[in-house]
Amino acid sequence: MSAHPKLTSLIDKAVFDYNMIEDGDRILIGASGGKDSTALIEYFADRAKRSCGCNFTFMALTIQSDFAPPLPENIVSLFREWNVPYEVVHADILARLKPGRKMNCWWCSTQRRTELLNYAVANGYNKLALGHHMDDILETLLMNMLNKGELSTMPPKLSYDKYPVTILRPLCYAGVETIIDHAKAHGYYGWTCTCSYQDNSGRREARTLLHQLTGGSKSKKEHIFTALKNIRGRYLP
Repeated sequence: MSAHPKLTSLIDKAVFDYNMIEDGDRILIGASGGKDSTALIEYFADRAKRSCGCNFTFMALTIQSDFAPPLPENIVSLFREWNVPYEVVHADILARLKPGRKMNCWWCSTQRRTELLNYAVANGYNKLALGHHMDDILETLLMNMLNKGELSTMPPKLSYDKYPVTILRPLCYAGVETIIDHAKAHGYYGWTCTCSYQDNSGRREARTLLHQLTGGSKSKKEHIFTALKNIRGRYLP
């Protein structure tokens, strides 16, 4: 990753600020095959080679649904090239859908995350790293504000009450354009989910609203993210 250090530096800062990697950690990484999770896996492969003062192990895991295509071979080849331990677990996600309910992205992602958490618990992983970046976090903030009337989003680090697993989002300081630039430079940009059940209208709307609010400005997105850590409760209802 030394050829394109910008993304590396952003992830390093997030890892340091939120104390994401600790001595003895066993970290499971969700591998969707997209640019975000692949960049995250590349980072951990690089990080494992450093003398960073802590010993940790990691592996990548794909939850293969009963209707989505498998990861492309070039992505799996990169995992081998980076010496990343990798496994695939199959899940009948469509079969779990209750009668009368429509398959959508939210249901699929929820089921896949449950599978990741169950695998982590069963195999002794104490942390689960996901590929959500700054834009994802800000879009979720807008969705929750507009649809739920609450000020919440996906935090960079979250310890579950139900599972003995901590969720990590090391890409929290990285905007989507930075990740796209990195993925293009490293030859793995372009693969996305192409299943026939995609229904992500809520997130598409939030993405449009975020762009309208910031004009696509990286600094304005960073200011919104910073505002979430700079709450002035006295000046709120």
